[in-house]
Amino acid sequence: MPTQSTPRRTSTARSASAKKAAATRRRSASTRRSASTRRTRSTARSTARTTGQRAKAEATGLQAVVQQAERAVLIPVGATLTARDNVVETVKPFVQPDTARREVERLQRRVRTNLRKFERRGSTARNRAERRVKRTRTQIERELRQRRNQVQRAVRRNRRELERDFRGVRRDVGRNFDRLTSDVAPLS
Repeated sequence: MPTQSTPRRTSTARSASAKKAAATRRRSASTRRSASTRRTRSTARSTARTTGQRAKAEATGLQAVVQQAERAVLIPVGATLTARDNVVETVKPFVQPDTARREVERLQRRVRTNLRKFERRGSTARNRAERRVKRTRTQIERELRQRRNQVQRAVRRNRRELERDFRGVRRDVGRNFDRLTSDVAPLS
């Protein structure tokens, strides 16, 4: 049985592999050390942050109460000033005669424009409603006409059948009567 031999590695190849493995181990150890250092720093930072936040919270507790009191006063003042500014802006165009006239004319133009818009919209709505009513009326008339025609056809058909049957029965009765009279006549 022949034996298969693996190629032998030279000492240079072994040395290169050993160097690569040693470098990988150093990198892994360095990464582990830096991760450990980062965790330690992070823990120290979060502890310092927590301590600082606790101190701030105690100090800001009083500030929060003061701030709420200030807000209770400042909100109505700000709202009042805003309302005043709005009133001043609204009245401002009407203070001088020229600007008042221009402002009134501008408002009249806007009112006329809006009235024309409303009129057109109303007219469109009316026309649309009239068309809808007309269409509905036409559909109803067509349906009634179709039903009337169906009924008239059915009545004519039934009448013809009845008249035909009646003529047939009359003819049969007449024949039977004639036959009976002819049969009874020799007996008398």
